[in-house]
Parts: sequence; structure tokens; C-alpha cells
Amino acid sequence: MTSFKQSIIIVLILFYSANVFTQDSRLNLEVNYPIPIDDNFIGRSFKGFIDLGLKYHFSKVKPINLGVSINAGLLKNNKDDRIQPFDVNMTILQPRLFAEFSIKSLTKFHPSVGFGYSFISAKARNFDNFNTQINTSENVNGFNLNLGIALDVSEKLFTQFQYDFIKINLDKGVPKNKYNSNVNILKIGLGYRF
Repeated sequence: MTSFKQSIIIVLILFYSANVFTQDSRLNLEVNYPIPIDDNFIGRSFKGFIDLGLKYHFSKVKPINLGVSINAGLLKNNKDDRIQPFDVNMTILQPRLFAEFSIKSLTKFHPSVGFGYSFISAKARNFDNFNTQINTSENVNGFNLNLGIALDVSEKLFTQFQYDFIKINLDKGVPKNKYNSNVNILKIGLGYRF
């Protein structure tokens, strides 16, 4: 089992345990559609598939609620792309700390800001001239800034819009430019408060 899958399972168990043993639950579950944007190596070659998120508020002192969150997203390459004419799946794991703000005059709106780290793993599947499958992978990581706004639909259900900026740590020999180091992703989704 890969470390990515192990991390997801551990986080799910921790969040579930926290929800079971607290009467005033502070847990949110989110399902988002990620949209890579901008002119960079991800924005040009990948389309969003799904992004799942968990948030836990460990301090609910208005007007600022503090917490921890983790998102796990999946992007897929465009097979029509001449640069990558084979299957590539990209997973993004994003643990972070966040602050959610309550505004008295706009009780249904909840802006938020989060700081954390992103772990990006790309796995490619291709075939050689003898129709033998060749699997390759590459991992990068970097600082993550998340800006979001949630709109309450009901007491438990909300819609949300998020923007993620990821600054990739580049290896030696990789040109230090926006195309290689800046990742921008919009997320549109639904959330549920337990």
C-alpha cells in the first residue's frame, strides 16, 4: 500500500473517531470539482476529476474558527494532448491549517484562508513497441495557500468556491519559472457539516 493511501486511511480514521466521541461535532466533509487554471505544466495538460476534503474545527471562537483540513484530489491528463499521448493520473494531497471567518451582517457567508503543504504525485502508464506496459512516476511538493468562501444552503449543507496556489520546490537543473513552479487550481463543491 502506498504512503498516499495509508495517509488517507489514517486521516479518515482520526476524523471519524473525533466525530464519534464528541457531541458537538466540528467536522465537515467536502466534495469538489478541481479546475486547473493558468499557463503551466498542470493547467495545460490536466483536467479535474475529483477532490475530497475533510475539515476539523478545533477552536470555534467567533468571529474566527481555527482548524485543520486535508484534501485529496485527482487530475487526469487529456489523452488528445500530443505532449502526453498516454494515461497520466495526478494525485494531490494537501494538509493545512485554516481560519474561517464569521461576518455578522452576512451570516450565510464564510470566507476562509488556509496555509499548508501540497504533495503531488504523477503516475504515467504507457506501452513500448512490444506492447509491454511501462509505469513511471514523479513526485513534487511545495507550499500551499488556499482561499475560499462557503455559502450556507441549510444548517448542515453548504456550497463552496476555493482557490489553491501551490509553489513547487524545484530540483536542481529545472528552470525556475512560473510554468514549472506555480500551480493554480479552482475548486467548486458541496460540503456537509456533521
